[in-house]
Amino acid sequence: MDNNMIETSPEIKARLSSLGIVKVFKKGETILNENTFITVIPIVQKGCIKVMRIDLDGRKILLYYINAGESCVMSIFGGIYNDTSKVKVVAEEETEILFISIDKVSILIKEYPEWVDYLFKLYHKRFEELLDVLDILAFNKLDKRLLNLIQKKCELTKSKTLLVTHDELANDFGRSRVIVSRLLKQMENENLLILGRNKITLM
Repeated sequence: MDNNMIETSPEIKARLSSLGIVKVFKKGETILNENTFITVIPIVQKGCIKVMRIDLDGRKILLYYINAGESCVMSIFGGIYNDTSKVKVVAEEETEILFISIDKVSILIKEYPEWVDYLFKLYHKRFEELLDVLDILAFNKLDKRLLNLIQKKCELTKSKTLLVTHDELANDFGRSRVIVSRLLKQMENENLLILGRNKITLM
């Protein structure tokens, strides 16, 4: 895990491994569905997962990504209060996740006060990301929102070229392929990006 707190706390890392079970998910595989009771919390060890909300019409809104060394605070607090998931979690790429039973969270909090600090740091980060999403939805037009999504995906891969189909992008963006393709062509005409076969390159 490359989260700083965990890397500098070998004891906590070992304790987490002893309490959990590791599973590997393929790209696009669902990790958690909406309205499912939360019994475990995920800690990403390798890869990346995306957290989304889905409306009644099936349209999706990407909330944030969870990278190696991070966990999902929605799952943690939802599990603590015996609630169901309000989000859908999907593997953005092949991902290795350490799952820890929700009843072990209280043990970690009692044994390691640093674990509480870790949770609050995650909460703070997720809260800021959700505010960014709210700003984008409230104040930006569709083309700006789509460009922001592409930029985020490029940041994850540390590349200006994104290998993705229009269908895949439309699925994450929560709009039809026709709309996404039109917006991409518009942005290409504005010299914001270059379209290729199953790839998009930012200018």
